Amino acid sequence: MSLDRLVRAAAARLAEAGVPSPDVDAEILLAHVQGREVGEVRRARIMGEGVPGATRTAYLGLVDRRSARVPLQHLTGTAHFAGLELSVGPGVFVPRPETEVLVGLALEALEGMQEPVVVDLCTGSGAVALAVAQGRPDARVGAVELSEDAHGYAVTNVGRTGLPVDLRLGRAQEAFPELDGAVDLVTSNPPYIPPDAVPVDVEVREHDPGLALYGGGRDGLEVPLEVAARAAVLLRPGGVLLMEHADVQGESLTAALAAQGTWSEVDDHLDLNGRPRVARAVRA
Repeated sequence: MSLDRLVRAAAARLAEAGVPSPDVDAEILLAHVQGREVGEVRRARIMGEGVPGATRTAYLGLVDRRSARVPLQHLTGTAHFAGLELSVGPGVFVPRPETEVLVGLALEALEGMQEPVVVDLCTGSGAVALAVAQGRPDARVGAVELSEDAHGYAVTNVGRTGLPVDLRLGRAQEAFPELDGAVDLVTSNPPYIPPDAVPVDVEVREHDPGLALYGGGRDGLEVPLEVAARAAVLLRPGGVLLMEHADVQGESLTAALAAQGTWSEVDDHLDLNGRPRVARAVRA
């Protein structure tokens, strides 16, 4: 069987299993097995290249697992986020493209500042903290994660990127006490899903850790508001909080932040799909 026929058959199987992007996933999995770039796989398909038996066996094994809706990133061990290649897998939340909006807003908030101090609360794989550190090499960036599993991936990612992030294991609600009142920007993508809003996507529902998904309380905002309260202590007057939330929480989160009484401005920003995604609050 030619490489092209093999990929076509794999893509058809993934489509039958309901995988959202079967053609792309089929190519990415083969590129992973062969240690190639996806562009090389596409050229090989055009050239009618064949497939060694061992490669075919390994590839079809991954296709089987992807058909069972194991996340693509768990199979390849990596996730691409804001120009970074991050290590991910079971036990850590896989960073999503919509969170890149949070990074963009963070870099915008830091414009004009010299050697800013940034803290990322609920850092997970370290995605946001590392993206900010990459975009602002002069920044002092700290990050904290509660889960030991997720923290382990973040440690790996700090090491593989070489970016200077002060990474800690612990509760966001108590993080970086030595920086109280001295932080310019706090970013956070905390758990925020309401308890009755079980994710539709199998990859999220069955493979992302619950600790990273569910925010507690009836509306999912218990943890986000605790994190925001900690951010208010960390931030200097005029410092900024940027917090991701569910698209249905654009009004409820901003209203709850305003009710905390520690913010002079509270507004919300849309993601690339036009959905409410990131709350912004300025420390009074």
